[in-house]
Amino acid sequence: MKLGVCSWSLRPRSAEALVRDVRAAGLRYVQLALDPISTGEWTLDATREALAAHDIGVLSGMFGTVGEDYSSLASIAATGGLRPDEHWPANLARARDTARLAAQLELPLVTFHAGFLPHESADPERARLLDRLREVADVFAAAGVALALETGQERADTLLAVLAELEHPNLGVNFDPANMLLYDMGDPVAALDELAPQVRQVHIKDARRSGQPGEWGTEVPVGEGEVNWPAFFEVFARRGLSCDLVIEREAGEQRVDDVRRAAEQLRELGAAPRA
Repeated sequence: MKLGVCSWSLRPRSAEALVRDVRAAGLRYVQLALDPISTGEWTLDATREALAAHDIGVLSGMFGTVGEDYSSLASIAATGGLRPDEHWPANLARARDTARLAAQLELPLVTFHAGFLPHESADPERARLLDRLREVADVFAAAGVALALETGQERADTLLAVLAELEHPNLGVNFDPANMLLYDMGDPVAALDELAPQVRQVHIKDARRSGQPGEWGTEVPVGEGEVNWPAFFEVFARRGLSCDLVIEREAGEQRVDDVRRAAEQLRELGAAPRA
């Protein structure tokens, strides 16, 4: 079980800037956003060289889908993941490109947001989304890369039912406890317990619920939100989870410091090895 940081949390403008900040945060591993390489903003060779020169390991990759609008809960529900019909061809093409890139980087896992999955099995949109998920999972399986769905945009029981219906051996869960609070989709500790057999990786992120239906919660530094971290890692121990932990920080202007403090808290809890 390794401890890393999401590359996008550090907002790097180059691979060199990324490795500098990962080291400044006291870490040796990263989950790598693959979109900058796919779009040509960074080159594959420069990324490999920078990571190798600073002995930074890549735990997994991440890709975003086309046309996502996070300005409100309503907008991301409409535009997120594989849901928009108008972006499905482009998103399938992006999945193929990302799977090839992940294979070139020899990554074991890639994560992404599938989009809001309807709860009712009779909902025709649910069947359409499951068909798309199955096709994308097949794309990654053909490349030899596992795929994990980010949690939070639906309740744990909905996601578990979708995975059971798909029965796809290449598909699992990237568990994000803060997303359960940001989207108001249930208790993070109970959700981890429910989804544990499907969890392939965990994002370490904290948040507070909004208290107002239809509004975002607030992301905060780890330890300042509503995630009960001791109880969270009790589930880890009881369920025998040993997946990698990746710190994610998507708010605030002290990202490196926030990541460093989150790592230290995990070490104090005994949830991560000392650097």
